[in-house]
Amino acid sequence: MPAPEDLLAALDPEQRRVAEALRGPVRVLAGAGTGKTRAITHRIAYGVATGVYAPTEVLAVTFTTRAAGEMRGRLRALGSPGVQARTFHSAALRQLRYFWPHVQGTELPTLTESKIGLLATAARRQRLQADQALLRDLASEIEWAKVSNVHPDDYARIAAQRGRSVAGQHPEVVGHVFGSYEEVKRSQGRMDMEDVLLLTAGMLAEDERVAAQVRRQYKWFVVDEFQDVSPLQSALLDLWLGGRDELCVVGDPAQTIYSFAGANAAYLREFPQKYPGTTSVELVRNYRSTPEVVDAANTLLAGSSSRGVELRAQRPSGPSVSYTPRPDEVAEAEAVAAQVLRMRDAGRSLGEVAILFRINAQSEAFEEALAARGLPYVVRGAARFFERPEVREAVTRLRGAARSGEADAADDWVDAVRAILAGMGWTQDAPTARGQTRDRWESWQALVDQAAEFATGHPGTDLNAFVDDLDRRAAEQHAPVADGVTLATFHAAKGLEWDAVFLCGLQDGTLPITYAETPAAIEEERRLLYVGMTRARVDLHLSWALARNPGGRASRKPSRFLDPLLPDEARAQRDQPRHRKVASCRECGKPLMTGAEKKRGRCTDCPASYDEELFERLREWRKERAGEESVPAFVVFTDATLQLIAEQKPRTPEALLRINGIGRSKLERYGEDVLSVVG
Repeated sequence: MPAPEDLLAALDPEQRRVAEALRGPVRVLAGAGTGKTRAITHRIAYGVATGVYAPTEVLAVTFTTRAAGEMRGRLRALGSPGVQARTFHSAALRQLRYFWPHVQGTELPTLTESKIGLLATAARRQRLQADQALLRDLASEIEWAKVSNVHPDDYARIAAQRGRSVAGQHPEVVGHVFGSYEEVKRSQGRMDMEDVLLLTAGMLAEDERVAAQVRRQYKWFVVDEFQDVSPLQSALLDLWLGGRDELCVVGDPAQTIYSFAGANAAYLREFPQKYPGTTSVELVRNYRSTPEVVDAANTLLAGSSSRGVELRAQRPSGPSVSYTPRPDEVAEAEAVAAQVLRMRDAGRSLGEVAILFRINAQSEAFEEALAARGLPYVVRGAARFFERPEVREAVTRLRGAARSGEADAADDWVDAVRAILAGMGWTQDAPTARGQTRDRWESWQALVDQAAEFATGHPGTDLNAFVDDLDRRAAEQHAPVADGVTLATFHAAKGLEWDAVFLCGLQDGTLPITYAETPAAIEEERRLLYVGMTRARVDLHLSWALARNPGGRASRKPSRFLDPLLPDEARAQRDQPRHRKVASCRECGKPLMTGAEKKRGRCTDCPASYDEELFERLREWRKERAGEESVPAFVVFTDATLQLIAEQKPRTPEALLRINGIGRSKLERYGEDVLSVVG
């Protein structure tokens, strides 16, 4: 075992303060890259080396098995192999398995690996048609409810108060499914991962003998990533402590990115109020990143409610952080891939390069661009684009339609693609909810965009050619991977680091994401970007696309979070009105505030200038025609086009052709019927 002074000699002044604070409540605010794991493992080892701690009486708790394993490895190397380092669930399950048979006199319920099967049964009992995406979203919401101590009977009320939603389902429906799930689970003698914490907490609260034995076993507690603690985990920790205050917590409020899953950074921020006499230490020396990266990260959070500690860079100066607009998403991916290729040719290991983005569906453009250059890559935290279930099924359906010839009669084969995906659940407008339902929609939308892009770049082509192109992409992107570029979302990148990091798709509407509407939700999006920026050691490149597709209108603006970071020229470019189209009322010209108003094209209080009776007749005709052709109604005409028809009341084919949304093929197919309805 190393000598106590040798353990302290390896630490900087702030880390040493942490290591020497062996007694009483301790809070460590540890900025990104400041060596928090080093500080707390040396603290434990120093406590053992000085005789303050017995190794078997220390419980170090973290959130992932990877982090727990890393902590155990470091403690072994520091001469403290007997210390327990576990996740919350692992520590609770160990206690539950030991005590449950003695306390309850029965076998412990079987731990289920997935909620999906039980939820499917619960949904059927509530007569809810639920596909796999909805079941996964329901599972996530039930996990949030249970770690937040929300009972099924209270779910609807609390969900409404906190703005929770699940794929458009009414909160009462979700609450009923939640209650039914609990009944199904109990009837089958099972428990889920949240039950592990709940049952352990209940056992400790109700049986003083068990609580006393656990408290004799563990006298010293360390909790890492404390900003991610949920109400349930906090309650369990209190029961472990039993009124004692021998607790050291470590975390960074600036890296709180799991509030939607129940994490509550208030436990970290308000720790000194709960434990008077707390020793509070800030770790501010960043050993990971260059001064350029650190300055950008500090500037991002300066003056915001998300601000944590002010980082101080310890590495030598490096290249400037770059901020680059690209014409469209394809151009952005191509530019990044070209830069990665230059890095590899200059000797940079591809394993030290990462491309990060907000949502999984954004990976496909980068997969394609990297594959085209023979650059291997790994998608972290999700399947590769063409391996995702909804994409596989969509490509299978498109291939079947192409081979059967059923798309040949379509006015436009891209419309046929939209119709086929609409049959799977795709809609023109993105779902407002987050989760698997939104992720699946994004994957389908990526296919719709690819179809439109392919049609533009290959005039006169057909669905067969597009499916062949999809097959080519899939084949190229499924090449074996050795040392490859990492593709990951900001969430999946937390806790990792690379020499070079590309943060892509940083436009408003993607970051912050459109469904982040409250100030708290928008701040969490800001923290996501902070997490992404602080993954970079040397090279940091930020980019955004002015349009989604090649040739599209350059109406996007860079993320509002970049305002304090952008060079003056780029900031002035952002402020130009052409980069954002503000929806305004077609009647009075005022900005439209709600989604319903934007869809209608006018304020709620403004009377329509079009003939509403004619509009309804046109909608009825469209419904019948769509039914005859077995296509979604929007494939015939959108509501916006019908409104224009009802407003202008065209009497001739030429006048009809001048209306936005009507081309020659639509005119030939529907013109006579429309003019008849108008007449």
